[in-house]
Amino acid sequence: MEYNPGWNSSSVNLLHVRAVGPEDSLHYVWSSIGAPSVLLVATRSPNSALRVNWTQLLSPSPAGAIWIDPPDSVVYSTAVVFTKLFEFSEAKPSEELFYPTYDLSEFSWDSLNHTLNHTALTAELRGVPATDPGGAFANGSLAFQVTAYESSGRAVPLPRLQHTAGSSQLQFIVAGVAPRGSGSRFRLELATLEPPGATRHLRARSSIDDECTPSVCPAAAYGSPSPRREDGIACRAGGLHVASGTPPGTPPVLRAFFGDSLATSCTATHPVLICATPRRSVLLGFGEPPRDTFSPLVISITAVALGTPLAMLLLGSCLLLLAQRRRYSEYEPIN
Repeated sequence: MEYNPGWNSSSVNLLHVRAVGPEDSLHYVWSSIGAPSVLLVATRSPNSALRVNWTQLLSPSPAGAIWIDPPDSVVYSTAVVFTKLFEFSEAKPSEELFYPTYDLSEFSWDSLNHTLNHTALTAELRGVPATDPGGAFANGSLAFQVTAYESSGRAVPLPRLQHTAGSSQLQFIVAGVAPRGSGSRFRLELATLEPPGATRHLRARSSIDDECTPSVCPAAAYGSPSPRREDGIACRAGGLHVASGTPPGTPPVLRAFFGDSLATSCTATHPVLICATPRRSVLLGFGEPPRDTFSPLVISITAVALGTPLAMLLLGSCLLLLAQRRRYSEYEPIN
């Protein structure tokens, strides 16, 4: 992890996370310049490096200010932008009352350098609206907590997302924000962006591991800084859909890497999360996502639950046959 590489000021946030393999490397570039976003780049070289022209990046024309060296090592690139935070209440089951939207590009963000932990490979981007007339964020904040992983496994805090080596987990946290209505819910909008010519296919995948991700709720949030299973809050995820074009106000970091052609040639998707008190976790990475399998505990419970009745049935059948043979053997055969 490196913070603002090649730049000594903490007035802006740019976090570079690099995962190196034997023959390739992955680059994650997190930024709060404009709307919060992350740029993901896969290269075929373990020696590829991120280059930033800070003067150009912070100028009105940032195209070309960020690149990977060597440029021909890049095999894939994409980006995720967190655009808006909606707050609404459900007056009736079929009616939603929306309050004024929080535009994340207009937030003021604290320095990532204060929360950067090189040992745990974590960092937290925390912000509040630049203008907050209603005072909803007077004692609260919105935060994106990033964790990078060097090996495969599961995260320690709930919901214990499975991860692969080189992937990053993001926790979306709304803490201490005063709701503007009774029973308010929040909806986070995000978009994924592709360079010109790229084609994206959307697939939904469900987990089967009930021990780590209960299937009672397709999506769950947690309303506690140190969540337990009883702190889970049911929520629902909006459907994924493909849309042409980009969201308004594409972050300068993405225009710096993809160029100005991104504004008219990309593909965008807008999945949403709808929760009562969102503390949501998502995993970002390259390649096939990790697949959940039945854990040894679930397999053991299933084996005992199904095997015990079967064993009792077989044992009972054997005892019944033995009892019948013994009863008939007391009589002499008749010729």
